[in-house]
Amino acid sequence: MVHVSFYHGKTFKKPRRPYEKERLDAELKLVGEYGLRAKRELWRVQYALSRIRNAARMLLTLDEKNSRRIFEGEALLRRMNRYGLLEESQNKLDYVLALTVENFLERRLQTLVFKAGMAKSIHHARVLIKQRHIRVGRQVVNIPSFMVRVDSQKHIDFSLTSPFGGGRPGRVKRKNQKSAAKKASGGDGDEEDEEVYPGSWRIPAPRSSGNQSAEIMPGNH
Repeated sequence: MVHVSFYHGKTFKKPRRPYEKERLDAELKLVGEYGLRAKRELWRVQYALSRIRNAARMLLTLDEKNSRRIFEGEALLRRMNRYGLLEESQNKLDYVLALTVENFLERRLQTLVFKAGMAKSIHHARVLIKQRHIRVGRQVVNIPSFMVRVDSQKHIDFSLTSPFGGGRPGRVKRKNQKSAAKKASGGDGDEEDEEVYPGSWRIPAPRSSGNQSAEIMPGNH
């Protein structure tokens, strides 16, 4: 038997009925509204929500004075409050059962970046995160599904090395600045330096020589 040094737990669960019209329409709406890459991201949130609700449902079956219900119930509520899924006043397990998928999607880094006005659209927010333009505190985060805590939400900003955050300008902007500097100095700004990258090729220009004036006609050899 082959030895496996690592195992992956289940992170999502596929629907039982793959062609249910109502569910397909609802999933498509959420995918477009929150800029998800695939429905697998939505299924991952649904699976996490189902596990949390199952834990809360199991604790509700225990007695209110049960030590396990007190200990695990308070820990679960603190976690929900820490991530902004529940308000501070909602300190009962019944509120956990009322959570929806939208509550989790609202706490994603991609959604918060868009709602903070840092991106033009929800899809632009995903591009900024994947290209490492966004940081949470001092840490650059390139995961759009990153769940942001309430205390960390105010620390969402552009990365220090990003052109949007005062860092080095991008390639196109540097090229435009270089051409503008040439025009300001009196040079011809229309002529741009040709950049040849490794592995690239170009067709050489025909050579001009005086010896090529005599053409070889058929039968002259």
